[in-house]
Amino acid sequence: MYDLKALYEATSVQNAVELRLEHPEAQIIAGGSDVLVQMREGKRAGKELISIYGLDELRGVTIDADENIRIGSLTSFSHITRDPIIQKYINVLGEAVDMVGGPQIRNIGTIGGNTCNGVTSADSASTLHAWEAIVELTGKNGVRRLPIKDFYIKAGQVDIRVEDGEIQTAILIPKASYENTFGHYIKYAMRNAMDIATLGCSVNVRLSPDKKTIERARIAYGVAGPVPMRAESAEAAANGAPSTREVIERFGLAVLNDIHPRDSWRASKAFRQHIAVEMAKRCLLESIRLAGGEIE
Repeated sequence: MYDLKALYEATSVQNAVELRLEHPEAQIIAGGSDVLVQMREGKRAGKELISIYGLDELRGVTIDADENIRIGSLTSFSHITRDPIIQKYINVLGEAVDMVGGPQIRNIGTIGGNTCNGVTSADSASTLHAWEAIVELTGKNGVRRLPIKDFYIKAGQVDIRVEDGEIQTAILIPKASYENTFGHYIKYAMRNAMDIATLGCSVNVRLSPDKKTIERARIAYGVAGPVPMRAESAEAAANGAPSTREVIERFGLAVLNDIHPRDSWRASKAFRQHIAVEMAKRCLLESIRLAGGEIE
């Protein structure tokens, strides 16, 4: 079934770092919903594995001393969806990861595995980018944090320094990104159940106290390029603008300045561009509604 050379089970984060330094070619495995499938396909045949699945300190959602929302890298998708902190402050993330696979996958798949896999179609990725998440990595030199936009290097590759024994330990959502902020995610796929996104779009807004002005807008896509990406031209078109139909139209069209979709068997570049505009408008409209605003 699985052609593997050896399996090492980490007993702590520090032990995981030590194992990684001792076995730099080894693959980190958490829930295994990606790695084990790849092994069965022969893509990782003969690999050594380092399991971090038993590290309960990497599970759960908390608010830290700096008021960041801290999501442990081993927190499952189903846990994120049900967590009261997520539901209160960033419910859109729970909704996004609830679209991953089926119930069995969501029970075992982890937010860390989803991001470390480095794929642009990951359902968590566009929302984490739109909410300006910070990735926490722990290695022999201690803790390193970097914005998620810098974590993704290219398709299938993320910035984890294997030579330093690094593992991803958490994802942080800063207070400045979630406070008084409301968002919506749309996943377009060929079918409703257990399918990879043809395009994913996540938007969030913060409105003025009178609910008539978009103080801040954020939008990010998955499958609009080789890595998840923000559409900063669209954000600039909405930031500080009134919540009107005209602004929403301008916001949607502006995404075409930033995204770089490709032709594939799932969809053509032109189709992805077309739905990217419509998804942006729909996500912004719903985000404004969730924030208590009305469209003039």
